Amino acid sequence: MSDIAFKKHEAAYLSGLVLAVVGAVFFSGKAIVAKLLYRHGIDAVTLIALRMLLSAPVFIGVAVWTWRQAPRLGAADLLRIGVLGLLGYYASSMLDFLGLQYVSAGLERLVLFLTPSFVLLIGFLAYRRVVSRWQWLSLACAYGGIVLVFWHDLKVGGSNVALGSALVLGAALSYALYLLLSGELLARVGTLRLVALAMTSSSVAGLIQYAVLRPFPTLFQQSAAVWQLSLVNAALCTVVPVFMTMIAVGRIGAGLASQAGMIGPVSTLFLGWWLLGEPITQLQLAGTALVLGGIFLLTTRKAPRAVVATEPSQAV
Repeated sequence: MSDIAFKKHEAAYLSGLVLAVVGAVFFSGKAIVAKLLYRHGIDAVTLIALRMLLSAPVFIGVAVWTWRQAPRLGAADLLRIGVLGLLGYYASSMLDFLGLQYVSAGLERLVLFLTPSFVLLIGFLAYRRVVSRWQWLSLACAYGGIVLVFWHDLKVGGSNVALGSALVLGAALSYALYLLLSGELLARVGTLRLVALAMTSSSVAGLIQYAVLRPFPTLFQQSAAVWQLSLVNAALCTVVPVFMTMIAVGRIGAGLASQAGMIGPVSTLFLGWWLLGEPITQLQLAGTALVLGGIFLLTTRKAPRAVVATEPSQAV
């Protein structure tokens, strides 16, 4: 390899690593923004409707732009993508935002970070995939860390923490099912087109949900602060990190991008302390270290393909 080619390769690697890290921090910021929005009196139904309303034009535009790419999509493909979008983005996001009403931003991000382990466990239970002793050890490490942080939050926040944790756990499980079921489509349709179409499907669902549960015109009767925070949620915590992470995966690979994404829970912990006044205790730090250590072991050892190909999906 020539010096020029080596320098280009090195520059692409470094830029991909930076994009993966920044994308993970932006993704994780969703929990912080949601907490700030709740302080303005809106609920999860309104929060997700505003997020979908403001991010949908970008995803619709990308879906139109990629529409003519091969292979051509039939009605069965579109139906399947629509269902996957409802499962992986609408249901997962709704459960996540509902859970955030009861748990700290740090605990929410750690629970969501268990998604790869759910993919592994579902693969073991449903598809009889082999799980090595090393992978069982990594799972034990990660779940032990969640127990520590959950125990801390339970003592501080009371019984609602259990409800919130269950809802966020449902979000992680919903997304894990999306990953397992989208594997073949992802390879055939392409990540960009699949994410754009699935997000469009979930956006429509979020807006229909609001129209069913609320008078739809009231969605536009929000305060300036709510609109500003919702724009941050849609742009910096949804659209921008989706594309940043996609580019990062293209430059450094899904495995390394996934490992770089481990900065997410750590950044959420400190952003929650800085912006929301959430405490950082030794128990939380120990639990966070265990979760990150367990997921690191899981992603550095041979694991199911679906575990490693999760990066663009963090848009839940």
